[in-house]
Amino acid sequence: MSDYQSQISKSSNVNVRLQGQPGYYTLIKCANSVGYFALLFLTWRFFTHKFDWKLGTGCLIVSTGWLMITRVKLDHLLQSYFDLLSRIEMQLPVVLGTGLSTVAILAPNHYLLKLLAVAEIVCWIAIFVKYRLNKAKFIKQGHGPVPKGTWITPPESVLRPGDLILTSGNVATELHESVGHAEMYLRGPDGAGLAFSSYMVNGAIIQPFQDAARRTKRGHYIALHLAEPWSEQRAQTAYETALEMVSANQRWAAKENEKLHKFVHLLPLPEGGKTFLEKVFHASGYDWFGTFMGRLADDRWTCIGACVELYHRMGVRTNSYGTGLLGFGTTVLDPILPVRFLADPAFRLIMEPEGGAAVSGANLSGTGIESQK
Repeated sequence: MSDYQSQISKSSNVNVRLQGQPGYYTLIKCANSVGYFALLFLTWRFFTHKFDWKLGTGCLIVSTGWLMITRVKLDHLLQSYFDLLSRIEMQLPVVLGTGLSTVAILAPNHYLLKLLAVAEIVCWIAIFVKYRLNKAKFIKQGHGPVPKGTWITPPESVLRPGDLILTSGNVATELHESVGHAEMYLRGPDGAGLAFSSYMVNGAIIQPFQDAARRTKRGHYIALHLAEPWSEQRAQTAYETALEMVSANQRWAAKENEKLHKFVHLLPLPEGGKTFLEKVFHASGYDWFGTFMGRLADDRWTCIGACVELYHRMGVRTNSYGTGLLGFGTTVLDPILPVRFLADPAFRLIMEPEGGAAVSGANLSGTGIESQK
């Protein structure tokens, strides 16, 4: 078992148990958001000279606040290092806190406060050392890190129904993440491997797995097993549920396009203009608002939103996603990001088998996917 998997397994049962309690996630996210807002406000007020504090005292107070919240979140931030936001939440406080503590030492101040500032610098150094040691557990894959030992582009033979497939692509490039698109692996009644997702152009779709693999061109994908594998009966139910979701998505898109057609043809425009508007605002079935919000609708989804919705319909308990800034379910500016599922206790990252590096580094026959390891 890799260092990363050991780290996950130690906290998985606790995470599942706690997050199953009513209001737990809302409370934690709300406290986290309020804490960061309060610290940002305190820091801004101090740097704009809105507090009547001596320089050394003010630096010490602000540094202490950042040190406390960073220490409280340290285990989570180290575990979710692959998430760009987690890396920022580690790096920024370390730089800011160390700088403020250094100023507190150099500024005219009581020697006890100077000793406290020295102690804080020691704490910041300890956190930074932990961060650097933790970084060694990850390697860069594409545009972001993944845990060492991750099986890059595993063959279809190791996949199971219900596995979450996370792929590289343009979104991953923009977010500086290793993955930015999601598919769910399913099997049809004939046993053929299928991929369920939602695309900007197509909306919800079920396609042969090999076709989904080819869409990544020269990119890569990683896969996660369900922590509790599905039986054959549940796998078949998942396939049937996915078919129902695709049908619902197509019906929604058809209704939206019909309403768009009626509205556009009421406008006093030439036919070319009407055709242009219908083409621009054509509904494919993709949830464009979901790109910026973490909502889960009944009939339209983003790629990861479609997967999460199917998991929920199948009774799979995942972490809470898209709850909004304070955790109250607003979904505002809180999109569901595929990379965050690497730390979800409902899944287990597929790691390289012993002596399997040559397999993961080879091209997959017929998929068009090439490992970039």
